[in-house]
Amino acid sequence: MNFYVYNTMSRKKEEFVPVNEGKVGIYTCGPTVYNYAHIGNLRTYIFEDILKKAFEYGHYKVKHVMNITDVGHLQSDADTGEDKMQIGAERENKTVWEIAKFYENAFFEDCHKLNIRKPDIVCKATDHIQDMIDIIKTLEKKGYTYTSKGNVYYEIDKFKDYNKLANLSMEELEAGARIDVDENKKNPLDFVLWFTNSKFKDQIMQWNSPWGKGFPGWHIECSAMSIKYLGDRIDIHCGGVDHIPVHHTNEIAESEAVLGHKWVNYWMHGEFLVLSDGKMSKSKGDFLTLSKIEKEGFSPMDYRYFCLQSRYRKQLMFSFDALRQAQLAYKKLKEKVADIVSNVKENERADKELVNKYKNKFQEKISDDLNIPNAFTVLFEVIKDNELTNKEKSLLIESFDTVFSLDLLKSNNHNLEKLDSEDIKRLICERNDARNHKDWHKADVIRDELKSMGIDIIDSKEGTKLKIRNS
Repeated sequence: MNFYVYNTMSRKKEEFVPVNEGKVGIYTCGPTVYNYAHIGNLRTYIFEDILKKAFEYGHYKVKHVMNITDVGHLQSDADTGEDKMQIGAERENKTVWEIAKFYENAFFEDCHKLNIRKPDIVCKATDHIQDMIDIIKTLEKKGYTYTSKGNVYYEIDKFKDYNKLANLSMEELEAGARIDVDENKKNPLDFVLWFTNSKFKDQIMQWNSPWGKGFPGWHIECSAMSIKYLGDRIDIHCGGVDHIPVHHTNEIAESEAVLGHKWVNYWMHGEFLVLSDGKMSKSKGDFLTLSKIEKEGFSPMDYRYFCLQSRYRKQLMFSFDALRQAQLAYKKLKEKVADIVSNVKENERADKELVNKYKNKFQEKISDDLNIPNAFTVLFEVIKDNELTNKEKSLLIESFDTVFSLDLLKSNNHNLEKLDSEDIKRLICERNDARNHKDWHKADVIRDELKSMGIDIIDSKEGTKLKIRNS
């Protein structure tokens, strides 16, 4: 079955044709590990996880590579801004290396909670400095660079069609990049490949190079590591839409100048998660993380389900009311699935032809540029189809959930000895606190969460008692 993706470069949906038959190489821009990922970031990683699993459902062998930006200096549109790693270190009284490790672990913990599978290769910027230096040296030999005040710059005027991905005029690119005046640059859109001279003195993260001791610019790391692990012709490069006008535009300029040919065949970008006052941003200081929405009584699967109800190329408006609706819908779906599974009979029919008919229908939806909302329609058709046996339905739900990854067949009922007593105590304390503050909604949400774990709670003057239901 053919697979179709929306290519940002062409601005249209295209049939996917792999570089190597039956294989897909995917590069995704990873986190900058100076703080927690916010839920808008995580929406992009959920989209990329679905993409990978959709290809696997179509029997492709996927190689997924993702970078970790642990050199955070000047990660802005125009080689300016704050040293994010240093800010994190000062904020928490840790070294930059400790900050990088802590938030890398936190990121993957969030991914684990959201059933986002870890990439096949996770590559850290700090482990690939020499690879970046080698690419800069090649660019220098080919005449794409110049040195000014100790910094090595990429000269964009040397690269034809610099603005082809963003599809914006040079004036629009310059305006959108919020560029500060840099007298060292020939063109305001030129960007730094290697810093030996920045506004930050006594940088901890510095390395020797042919141009002096310093550190790399942001964009060069993705060019270096994607080429190293996926080769000089890459199937798909993903990221958020905010990467289009600068980061991915600069990656293309670097990589295609080095390689001398087209570098990436398909560019795919996830849209923003937006709040009522605009897109979510760490620069605002207060941003929503997965742990924060967990404290509000929502599970990571509630959030994953919420994200999957919208196409990845559409902006998704976030509110706790919308998330609550998704939570209830997900809970009802799980209950329907549990009812089906509990009623499977030992010698029930499992007709391969009937099952494959629905599998093909499901694959058709996910192969249409990840039309996950329509894939859910197929799931609900399966649940409602009275011609299917419960065994056939269970097989199909299990199959579909390899892509959804919503733990649809995972039982929420446990015996008391299997439950984490610390988690139960925490939930009870949170619920009591909510009741004391007359936050009845939160108290009810926690009650429902305990109920889904097989625990009924009884409130009395003496306090809250637990009643464990049999599985």
